[in-house]
Amino acid sequence: MTLADNRIDRYPTRTPSPEAMMDRIDPTVWGGPESGAAESLANFESDGYAIFEELLTTAEVADFSGEVDRLASDPELRLDERVIIEKKSNRVRSIFEVHRISPKVADLVRDPRVIGLARHVLGSDVYIHQSRVNYMPGFEGTGFYWHSDFETWHAEDGMPAPRAVSLSIALTDNYPFNGSLMLMPGSHRTFVPCQGATPADHYRESLQEQQIGVPSHDNISELAEKHGIAQFTGARGSALLFDSNIMHASANNITPFPRSNIFLVFNSVENTLVAPYSAPVPRPTYIAAQEFDPVR
Repeated sequence: MTLADNRIDRYPTRTPSPEAMMDRIDPTVWGGPESGAAESLANFESDGYAIFEELLTTAEVADFSGEVDRLASDPELRLDERVIIEKKSNRVRSIFEVHRISPKVADLVRDPRVIGLARHVLGSDVYIHQSRVNYMPGFEGTGFYWHSDFETWHAEDGMPAPRAVSLSIALTDNYPFNGSLMLMPGSHRTFVPCQGATPADHYRESLQEQQIGVPSHDNISELAEKHGIAQFTGARGSALLFDSNIMHASANNITPFPRSNIFLVFNSVENTLVAPYSAPVPRPTYIAAQEFDPVR
């Protein structure tokens, strides 16, 4: 019987009153050197992330860029609930479950360059917990406030432990000034409980602008003072693999340079979802897969 079976909540959050930050209980890297990819992930345990300068070739980037542009301009797809629209600009912000919409992305999920990284970190077979394309247009791209993905996935999706990783593959150049992702190296070792109950259908608002499930200013300041802030910059085709519990954020993009990426979340088959720990009902399956097939 697992901790999830017993409904033991080792990471309580969305509490009525502020709670102290706590040390992470679970490992960061579950696989050993024999599982491959060890050299390229040498600092993942300490930093909580790793950068790959040329995960995709120039030709592959062009191919995927054409695909995500096609998806964003599809008028029928725009009516799909999996498509999230920017509040102010009325432009496409994200397309969820993109690996089921696009055969090209489905093939990418199974690419050994991609799946091998997830298997190494998680030490098991894996499945797609969430996939999406993110669009941050020039001049009007809206960022995301500081948060831990695991806090949300635990509270609202029922993910028992932070045994999940995200891979963000850049399809455009990531500059320091066009809303590229900021991270606090080492912050993945601290779980930050958030205050406030989860409203019904919270995902409808949080996917555009998250206000519940975000840390306090004091907690963010303490983590930033301890760990500092790094930024994922690099050319199109580069990629960022990061732990589900690392504190990260992105600023608005007011430059003329758009930013888009393919975002894949892999969860261990030994960490499957249960009932949400701090929400009335689970989020839709296109945001958090309830049924899955291991990626082979």
